[in-house]
Amino acid sequence: MDDLLIRGGAVVDGTGAPPRTADIVVRGDRIVEIRSDCARTARRTIDAKGLVVAPGFIDVKTHSDLSLPLYPRAESRVHQGITTELIGSCGFTAAPIPPGRLPVLADYLSAMAPALSLRETDFAGYMASFPPTSVNVAMQVGHNTVRVAVMGLENRAPTYHEQAAMERLVEEALDAGAAGVSSGPFTAPGAFASSAELEAFARLAARYGARYATHLRDEANDVLTAAHEAIAAAERTGARTRIVHIKVSGSDNWGAAQRLLETLAAARERGVPIDCDHYPYPTAVNPLRNLLPSWMLEGGVARLLERLADADARARVRADIAARGLNAFGRIPSWDAVRVSTSPGSADAVGATIAELAERHGCDGVDALCALLLADRGATRGLITAIAEADIETFVACPWVLVGSDGRALGPGGPLAADLPHPRLFGTFPRILGHYARDLGLLDLPAAVHKMTGATAAAIGLTDRGTLRTGAMADITVLDPATVADRGTFAEPRHYPRGIPYVIVNGVPVIDGGVHTGALAGRVLRRTAAGVA
Repeated sequence: MDDLLIRGGAVVDGTGAPPRTADIVVRGDRIVEIRSDCARTARRTIDAKGLVVAPGFIDVKTHSDLSLPLYPRAESRVHQGITTELIGSCGFTAAPIPPGRLPVLADYLSAMAPALSLRETDFAGYMASFPPTSVNVAMQVGHNTVRVAVMGLENRAPTYHEQAAMERLVEEALDAGAAGVSSGPFTAPGAFASSAELEAFARLAARYGARYATHLRDEANDVLTAAHEAIAAAERTGARTRIVHIKVSGSDNWGAAQRLLETLAAARERGVPIDCDHYPYPTAVNPLRNLLPSWMLEGGVARLLERLADADARARVRADIAARGLNAFGRIPSWDAVRVSTSPGSADAVGATIAELAERHGCDGVDALCALLLADRGATRGLITAIAEADIETFVACPWVLVGSDGRALGPGGPLAADLPHPRLFGTFPRILGHYARDLGLLDLPAAVHKMTGATAAAIGLTDRGTLRTGAMADITVLDPATVADRGTFAEPRHYPRGIPYVIVNGVPVIDGGVHTGALAGRVLRRTAAGVA
């Protein structure tokens, strides 16, 4: 007997094709039949009349590797229909950590991985020991982590032997089945790397049939120059390259989204293998030390703390921000645009803006920011509002811009309960489907689902997921197109979306009638010669 029958739903199969009414039959972890008026029976039947049956959503841009071990049920992910995550983004990864390098890497990752216990491990051991979770995970190896492991946070080119050591660590990860390589040249130490250094790792990815994903070196004043750097890397190395969370940040640059897309489209038309993804919010979240000029981070956390306490260094930071705005984020209207989301040493600062902290302490914004970072040993995180809604709509409406939340797995309680997370952690995919597709009409439902599933699977090399077809893995999201919507706000982000009653991962119901079943049905996906599975 079959295990699951999803009957009578409007099947939106992830290819962009129009909906069709059909039944979907699941046996074990795979789809075994899709047809109208199926006469088969199953141990469990879900009545999907009036609902849409889609492939499970693939979140192409996440940092859940730094939280899934703390929240393996991944409630903030599966409640929005996500069944697979690509983790290890922006060059930040929890592995490899070679012998003797744990202290420096723990310091470096402290703002990205609060409450997570790191350990010395190679990438193969990391993949083998990753805990069971409710979502599938495909893993990238991060250039920033590898560079810190070999060179610390030194602002210089690697020696021949250092470059070779970094490449060996990346090759070991790719040999272990990593889906690709990620980089983050917007902040140290990625900001200290030349284009040639980064291209060496893109070339490695291409040689292994893996993917290369990069944060732009600048998403604000020099965003077009940074986009050309990413395009050149793809063109010169042949690596299928993805720009993560594409945006135009900083008030001086608002309105440039269309020009940026035209630049990428021209490259795609001449055959450059380049993709991009996007999240539909005007606010980013980042370690607040990344708002500082990159020279502040040279030498590691100990040197950062010395500079934060130094009046002359603060004066230099103040001058740099006045001239160009925040590092990678550009100019903001005021310090009201930066709100503290995580502060290990100052719980009363969480939820406050830097402007409010400055007023509270009788100082300016730079002094307030530096004092907070000093108290938190550089581990403070915050929300930065620096994106125009019109630019968001331009990216959402583009049919080939993928969907990635830039989020992480969270759930009720736990070690991060005191944080103020970004609402994208809970609502990115329903926000696209509800607000932008249904309500604003920027794209139709099949196109929106395609950006979240089939197109994403092709971009990152997933072979058995992303479309509903006979023989595919049974990752399935069932949603109500009339009611699906995000519910979290920046003031109260921890609300699961509405309108997604069923989510199936590898044939196992994880969300059933809107309730998490507790099933840890996800798998660690590995890259092989055939793709990532």
